[in-house]
Amino acid sequence: MPWLSIRRWRRRILLVGTALLAGFIAIVFAIGAEIVIDTHRSMMQVSPWLSLLIAPAGFAFLAWIAQRFFPGTQGSGIPQAIAASLVDDPRVRHKLLSLRLAIAKVVLTLGGLLAGGSVGREGPTVQVGASVMHMLAGRKTRWIASSRDLIVAGSGAGIAAAFNTPLGGIMFAIEEMCRHRPFRANSTTLIAVIFAGLMSLGVLGNYTYFGRTPSSLTWPAGLWPLLMCGAAGGVLGGLFSRLLIASSRGLPGSIGQFARVRPIAFAAACGLGTALVGLATGGLTYGTGYAESKAALEGVADLPAYFLIAKMLVIWLAFLSRIPAGIFAPALAVGAGLGADLALILPGEQSSTILVLGMVAFLAGMTQTPITSFVIVMEMTANHEMLLPLMATAVVAHGFSKSVAPIPLYHALSFAALRHAESQARDESPRPPPRAVAPER
Repeated sequence: MPWLSIRRWRRRILLVGTALLAGFIAIVFAIGAEIVIDTHRSMMQVSPWLSLLIAPAGFAFLAWIAQRFFPGTQGSGIPQAIAASLVDDPRVRHKLLSLRLAIAKVVLTLGGLLAGGSVGREGPTVQVGASVMHMLAGRKTRWIASSRDLIVAGSGAGIAAAFNTPLGGIMFAIEEMCRHRPFRANSTTLIAVIFAGLMSLGVLGNYTYFGRTPSSLTWPAGLWPLLMCGAAGGVLGGLFSRLLIASSRGLPGSIGQFARVRPIAFAAACGLGTALVGLATGGLTYGTGYAESKAALEGVADLPAYFLIAKMLVIWLAFLSRIPAGIFAPALAVGAGLGADLALILPGEQSSTILVLGMVAFLAGMTQTPITSFVIVMEMTANHEMLLPLMATAVVAHGFSKSVAPIPLYHALSFAALRHAESQARDESPRPPPRAVAPER
């Protein structure tokens, strides 16, 4: 009988096992991130001035390791997954996704957090999930799913396990990973996301990333905060996206030449800048920004007015240094800072409500994925009453972002990652031996 087919059940077991492995690595990554963030915080309690040594040395070491031994690990990880889904050459894909790169990505990103960099683990988790699922793309297992479907499924599983947002993982796979081609509704993505989420649920429990924030908007007065957050987040996110895209092509003038000629020294300079900003803000800008954002959402602490600009600056410095670093979670912290600033001129609404709107607005403006943004923020705050306001804010932010940044951030970066991987594959391809030339008589 068809349902007793050994081959079919072997296919399902392989797919489920790989999805569980991707979820397990994401969980280990999350636990490791908490440990190294606490370790860095303990070092800063001993002496805040230690950051002037730790950050430059850490950035320089990570940049050297990534450039020398793991050239596919620089940056977020989302552009690498997108680039791998756009190419058919397995040699090029291997330069972007592999188990070796996945393990290195985890270790190096944890090193960035230990050094105090404003980096996130969510983007790297996408590359990890895509790399793990791509292991099934060999000749003997190609009947499980196509390579593209496996990469898309692994990317969605990475988001689901990193944020504990299964719906957000599915929407990320559809909206971001399949931007240039139609999404084929199949069971591969659903199985990967579901079982990666179940692994997270089984180990970490049923938690929400930012806890539960029972905030809501009053109507019709709540229309103005929605429009203000959407417009401000869309413009600011779009401009920041353009800054990152332009920076990925190189800085102008003598600074850009210094970055090209001496990239390790330039990474150390970026680490020094990160340390100086951290000292100036009392340590608010170190790490992902998760703790600061959660405290502001819960009303335990307030975000100062300068947090928005300071956090964007340290994210930019980590991006310039070309260390393995995600920007997804730090972008949520920037959005929280935006909401905190807007709440100062909107005293009639709850500050936590404006913070949530600011988070979804900046994320949607920076990534230009409005559906993914409001679904992820809704799941992270466990607040379904804010569904329609979050949805409307994301749509408004997306519209304003498109007016200032016509090319989405991750896809602009993916084209550069693809060109670099293709260049590496060509350089390593075997060259034909030179033809023998008969000597002249």
